[in-house]
Amino acid sequence: MVMIRTIVAVFFLFHFRFGVKGCSLSYHFYEKSCPQVEDIVKNGLQAIFLADPTSPAALLRLMFHDCQVQGCDASILVDPGEGSVPMEMASTKNFGIRKRELISIVKSMVEAQCPQQVSCADILILTAREAVALTGGPRIKVPLGRRDSPQTPSYELADALLPPATAGVADMLNIFAKKGMTVAESVAILGAHTLGITHCSNIQNRLYSPNNGELRVMEPDFAAFLRLTCPQGPLTSNLSFVLNDPTSFAFDNEYYVNAMGGRGVLKIDAEMVLDPQTAHFMQHFSINQDDFFQAFSSAFVKLSCSGVLTGKQGVIRNNCNAIN
Repeated sequence: MVMIRTIVAVFFLFHFRFGVKGCSLSYHFYEKSCPQVEDIVKNGLQAIFLADPTSPAALLRLMFHDCQVQGCDASILVDPGEGSVPMEMASTKNFGIRKRELISIVKSMVEAQCPQQVSCADILILTAREAVALTGGPRIKVPLGRRDSPQTPSYELADALLPPATAGVADMLNIFAKKGMTVAESVAILGAHTLGITHCSNIQNRLYSPNNGELRVMEPDFAAFLRLTCPQGPLTSNLSFVLNDPTSFAFDNEYYVNAMGGRGVLKIDAEMVLDPQTAHFMQHFSINQDDFFQAFSSAFVKLSCSGVLTGKQGVIRNNCNAIN
């Protein structure tokens, strides 16, 4: 066991030392046009997070869902027009997405000092970065220069590209490998589940499908708690939920501690503990929060570079919830 831990530690030391390659963005993009943009976003969100501690989890999830469909282009923020074809937010996979209006609030703060300089896509990434940092996680240095999408994808594309709650290890590794992530980074990016909640509708199959074997890998008291909180049938409404871990307002490594103890909420949480490709990273992150933070930071930057538009490929929207 000591040898395995040493190997993993050495792996992290060398693997996450360098920045992301192949990202078409810049760490100095707003140096002249809006050098104070990161401070504006941070200062604006501090009061918002204090008033509503559920906001960080919502903003982090908002970024994930935006970047997974068509890239990090703020398309998820656009409201449907009257009589228009259902757009991205109409996808059933976007159930529970909240706090989109906060991006518009922060955008107005930025516009007051730097009119028509900063995209909604960059503001969305920066708010997600602050969601991590202001809840105790690492302060991630992110490259900027994204443009906003001039159009929004259909709900069918979102349905096809957003992973279901039943996704397994192979599906997850495939999704994140396409974004340039290693196995360690793929395991780390799911550590975002340390914030927020899981809706009962997303674990009904895990709790009640016959012969699925899911309950056998859960800690018995935890399984009983989930069944009590999320009863089968019509008593479980879309409003029913469970906390992802006991410290669901803090960004820490408790997600891994709980998963290793048989208290993972989602199917993927339990499977990563058992799968030989991911098990050693789950174990390592459960005992080494610093390495989790380092791997998560690297994965976050790679995700934030996914499918970005730059220059004339996109636009800077006047209002984040509407196409110019």
